[in-house]
Amino acid sequence: MAHALSAKFTQSIATRALANTRNTRHTARLTTVRPMASITIVDGVDFTHIAREFRCKWSADNDKASLAAAQKVLNKHLPALKAKGEVQRTVCGGCLDFKVNTRLSAEDFGAWEAAGFAPEAEFLADLAKIDGITNIETQTYTLMPQ
Repeated sequence: MAHALSAKFTQSIATRALANTRNTRHTARLTTVRPMASITIVDGVDFTHIAREFRCKWSADNDKASLAAAQKVLNKHLPALKAKGEVQRTVCGGCLDFKVNTRLSAEDFGAWEAAGFAPEAEFLADLAKIDGITNIETQTYTLMPQ
């Protein structure tokens, strides 16, 4: 059920992003300055960027070998992710989280989603091969500086 809601939310975001993009492009031609299209979820909650997160739990066993291996997976796929947008890695030593999020404009998100978030499948498959890596998940969310 959560996956269906996530897909519905993502589709709604992409649809609105495309509609706003068309309006923004028209405005850009008139003013020669292209503002970033803003999408409103509810009054006061606007965004211009969407992020896709890959995350997992790592083990402290064997001197944190699974964390080191997860970083190697990120290094392998980093050029492809950076070609899509801004990439951030988050590691928590307390709850043993390893997270990678790729942030891109709402305008560009639909195309990446249609391409299956490449290289997501390979990234997740590489993580799954690592001893000590568990709870491999993905999530899509808006990401907006305040």
